[in-house]
Amino acid sequence: MDELMNILKELKPDVDFENEKGLIDNAILDSFDIVQLITTMKDTFDIDISPAEIVPENFNSAESLWAMIQRLQ
Repeated sequence: MDELMNILKELKPDVDFENEKGLIDNAILDSFDIVQLITTMKDTFDIDISPAEIVPENFNSAESLWAMIQRLQ
């Protein structure tokens, strides 16, 4: 999880990823951020993220992102 938090903080240093639960719903992450995040997560965690996984529920918080990473590993 620490590695994911580092990725997120590098992407958007001004966001409190530990407490934010609406990264997509509140438009904190845009489509370009999502593409960057997917690419970085694929490389870092050696996972394949299918289009079916690219839904707001998987990207709204650090916890939901981490759950998806663990599920795909």
